[in-house]
Amino acid sequence: MERFADNQKDAFKTKVVHVSRVAKVVKGGRRFSFSALVVSGDSKSQIGFGLGKAGEVPDAVRKGGDQCKKTLLDIPKVGGTIPFEVIGKYGSCKVLMYPAKKGRGIIAGGAVRLICELGGISDIVCKIHGTKNKQNVVRAFFNGLEQLVSLEDYAKDRGMTAGELAERVRGGGKQL
Repeated sequence: MERFADNQKDAFKTKVVHVSRVAKVVKGGRRFSFSALVVSGDSKSQIGFGLGKAGEVPDAVRKGGDQCKKTLLDIPKVGGTIPFEVIGKYGSCKVLMYPAKKGRGIIAGGAVRLICELGGISDIVCKIHGTKNKQNVVRAFFNGLEQLVSLEDYAKDRGMTAGELAERVRGGGKQL
């Protein structure tokens, strides 16, 4: 049993999106601490993010990695892309996510590209509007991912089958 847990633990890759040095002014001068925005994923369908704060960078990254495990999210995918268009919002940041055809690749900005690679999304088109603050972009992207449901559930909510929905979207040029 332990071997399986270790293999599963190793399957997750952790990458640092951004490290900030924060200064607190005190009587004797400045006290520096670091905050690290970290993203972790299994390159299949699970992804999480975390923000760690500490006096040293490695400690901040480790704490951020621990937070990633608490915010794990399962991404519903169709092939290597998302099932439908979605807009993720956080603060003044909006991330517009569009499904892309197979082979198109990840067309997205820095933080979003990193998340897509770790989440196993191979074809997607994203556009960031509003603030380009990396923490807000990551939170907006995760807000968009939380709105996604599988194609079958999406079709079931609208009273049709997944095949009918796919035909309606891809064929005939009709919009949902």
